[in-house]
Amino acid sequence: MTHPDLPAEVLQELRTRLEGERALVLSELGHIGRVNPENPSDWEATPQHINAGEEADRNIAADRIEGFEENTAILKELETRLNGINDALTRMDSGIYGICDVGHEPIKLARLRANPAATTCVKHMTEKE
Repeated sequence: MTHPDLPAEVLQELRTRLEGERALVLSELGHIGRVNPENPSDWEATPQHINAGEEADRNIAADRIEGFEENTAILKELETRLNGINDALTRMDSGIYGICDVGHEPIKLARLRANPAATTCVKHMTEKE
């Protein structure tokens, strides 16, 4: 089932936005993490580098641990967003983009323009979360 109200030029506009956001999210992920070598579809936060002699200072060590924990939380949010973007692009390629996952009705264009990775209509938005 395809969205009946999405002309090709609008679909291309939304694809371009998703691809741009994907590049931005990947860049941000690269600043705070790396691809998990044991699971290439997963990202992990990278610890900050410690200079020689700094490991003895408890305040610096505590700051680095706190920074790592913050990066882990941010990374999870970015990874979730990246997965949503990738799923939206896959739905576009499969011809099912813009259809609500819950009610199977078309998602309004205004919602798709506000969030091109949306998987539900406004009515079903809270049910999916």
